Amino acid sequence: MAEARRGYLATADRMARPHLVPVVFVLLGRRLFIPLDAKPKRVAPLALQRVRNIQANPRVAFLVDRWEEDWGRLGYVLLQGKASLVQEGEVYRQALLSLEQKYPQYRSLPLGTPPLIVVEIEHAYPWGTLEEPAT
Repeated sequence: MAEARRGYLATADRMARPHLVPVVFVLLGRRLFIPLDAKPKRVAPLALQRVRNIQANPRVAFLVDRWEEDWGRLGYVLLQGKASLVQEGEVYRQALLSLEQKYPQYRSLPLGTPPLIVVEIEHAYPWGTLEEPAT
C-alpha cells in the first residue's frame, strides 16, 4: 500500500449504482486519505459523483493491485470502510503533508487545502503475492 502510486475508489449511490475511479492516496494507520485536488475535472470537487455518492451512501471499497505478466506474482489489497470528507484538523494537515511527500507532482500542482475523502478502514482483504522479489 505504501508503495502503490494509485488505487481505485468504488462508491455507490442511493440506488446502489456503482461508480469506480482511479485516485491517488495515502494510508495513515487505519485511515485512507484521497484528495479532491486540482487535477482536471469536469465539475467542482464537491460536485463529483464520488462525493455525492459518499454523502448518500458512505460505504466504499478501495483496491490497490499489482499486475505482472507472470501471473504467479499477481496481487491486490481490497479495503472496505466508511468514507466522509475532512478539511481541517491535525490529522488533515498530516495527510496533506504525506500526500505532498508521496507525490512529487504536487510541487508543480500544489495541493493547497482541498477537501479530502477519508476512509475509516473496517476490513482489509489481501490476495496473491504482495511482496517485492528479493534482489
